[in-house]
Amino acid sequence: MSAAGQAMDAEERAGQRNTRLLLIVVVTAILISVLNQTFVNVVVPDIRQDYGATQGQAGWVITGYLLVFAVGIPLYGRIADLYSLRYTFALGLLLLAAGSLACALAPSLPLLVAGRVLQAAGASAIPALGFASVAKALPPGSRGTALGLLSSSVGAGAAIGPVLGGFVAGLTGWHVLFYLTLLLAALLIPGALYALPGTADGGSTKPAGFMAAVQHFDVPGGLSLALAAGLALFGVTQGQVVGFSSPISWGSFVAAGFLAAFFAWRIRAASDPFVTPHLFRNKAFLAASVTGFFMMFCNVGSLVLVPLLLSEVNGLSAAGIGLVLAPGALVVAVLSPIAGRLSDRFGPRTLVRVGLVVIGLSTFSVSAFAAGASAVAVAVGMLGLSVGFSMVNSPNANAAAASLSPEESGVGLGIYQMLFFLGGGFGPAVAATFLAVRQGSESGALNPLFVASSAPFSDAFLLLTAATVVSFVAAFGLKKSVGKGGKGGKDA
Repeated sequence: MSAAGQAMDAEERAGQRNTRLLLIVVVTAILISVLNQTFVNVVVPDIRQDYGATQGQAGWVITGYLLVFAVGIPLYGRIADLYSLRYTFALGLLLLAAGSLACALAPSLPLLVAGRVLQAAGASAIPALGFASVAKALPPGSRGTALGLLSSSVGAGAAIGPVLGGFVAGLTGWHVLFYLTLLLAALLIPGALYALPGTADGGSTKPAGFMAAVQHFDVPGGLSLALAAGLALFGVTQGQVVGFSSPISWGSFVAAGFLAAFFAWRIRAASDPFVTPHLFRNKAFLAASVTGFFMMFCNVGSLVLVPLLLSEVNGLSAAGIGLVLAPGALVVAVLSPIAGRLSDRFGPRTLVRVGLVVIGLSTFSVSAFAAGASAVAVAVGMLGLSVGFSMVNSPNANAAAASLSPEESGVGLGIYQMLFFLGGGFGPAVAATFLAVRQGSESGALNPLFVASSAPFSDAFLLLTAATVVSFVAAFGLKKSVGKGGKGGKDA
């Protein structure tokens, strides 16, 4: 082999090593962020008992985190476009580690909530920048498997988190969980500084000047979008607690609407907007975003309704409910990389639509045959939903990444992840509220094929099926192929 050939071969091997390290860092970071949320959900009763707090006060351990997380996702995406994926991601890990230390040492509930807010300020960098790093490091047509690995870490975190949280908290106390997050996040920072790409839109590994990035950051536009997302999520969570007719709920929606309208005006009026209006004329990107929102609406809504169904109707214990849900989480972890690889080979559109059909049939079957029937029937329906989710999640993210130009990859994927996250917030709240309304009604099930015994749960799963139909229709606008990226949403 010639010297030139040997040099190219060595460069290729080095690139493969860097890509593997990049995936290890990003996948592990996403796993940590999911674990950080799922195991905290399990130990909130212990936190409430230790601090002598009410249920509403202890709930801010979760609510405060979710609100800041929703606000941070789009902001980090834009910062990474202007400054550096590498340094922004490392900053997110540093804030997550610092917040974890604050939580572990918190002597009171308000300080614990403050630590959780700091955690969320860091953790919100991980999803959007993780996907943007893969989009930057890998060419179109080669991202699917990597995006599938990112998605599989979410499934693994969902499966491991509750078990880990319950075991560690029972053995050593809940504070140790935050020390664990601190340790893992701190260990990832050197890897992020080494492995992640520099800028999101170019090949340089050096960040743009920080002050130059600040000058180009549209603060009013970015904050209006972020606060609109946060207020929308706050409105739906408060609506679930105190009712959607309460002033705090509808007032939040009104404020979110005004901020969204201001954002729409701002991106047209500003000389250097947070994001160009072109992004919202990108039909392929909008299709991926709508598909992701309603798919998560259905998926997370189901994951909240099923424990209620199994507990209230079937009388299962927490351990029994975990056994019903665990196989689905493991299926997501195993199948997501395979689905991502297939989306590179055959294109994402068909795979996403088939997956949505599987999800819709699964939720409809729970509505018709499992709501009030045996726990086995519910488990089969949830297993089908997990198979469908695996077929949709990473291919849809692949389609979103392929629809964006390199200059908009950070902020675009940030907005995609924001809507993805908001779908996961709206689904449980709307489904649970609809369930409560139907439980107060004496009318029969809306599903004409209903044969089980719990009409209200049947109706709630029928609502989630309707959300899947909306997602299915939106999926017709996805790119057919991911072989060529950055074409403004045109099919390859």
